[in-house]
Amino acid sequence: MKYTRLTKEQLEELHPEFINFLATQSITSDEWDDIKKNKPKIAEEELDVFSDLVWEGVLAKVTYLENISNNQMHLFHLTDKEMKLISVKVMNPEIDLTTTVGFDWFKRNWQSDFVEYLTASKAYTDDKNVDKFLLIKQGAVITKGELYQWFEKVIVTK
Repeated sequence: MKYTRLTKEQLEELHPEFINFLATQSITSDEWDDIKKNKPKIAEEELDVFSDLVWEGVLAKVTYLENISNNQMHLFHLTDKEMKLISVKVMNPEIDLTTTVGFDWFKRNWQSDFVEYLTASKAYTDDKNVDKFLLIKQGAVITKGELYQWFEKVIVTK
């Protein structure tokens, strides 16, 4: 398995797609029930293959990721050739960016001496989808990139 198996909830959400996946392998509903009951290892393998296919499709479309903790933001723009990072660090120990109050403080004070910025870029390894997946595994979430784009305009172009 290349990524991670989808959760039960995710699999339930993708039930029609899973049925189509089984159909492409000429597995009927009755045959799937038989496989689950009598060949659980094969059923697990089929779930793993389906999960990897779903992850591949999702990761191929990911362009922005964000990982926000109490005092840092790591904002990623995943281009065709490289991963670009805007890193924000709040030096005020009383501020927690994961709270509304903390983020409001940041919006008012983003240019203060209590905030540090860093930009970087890194080439992908042999498999850019695995690189994206590892960022997600470390806590990043897929976004539309509004925060990254705003920072890119006000910080990177300074």
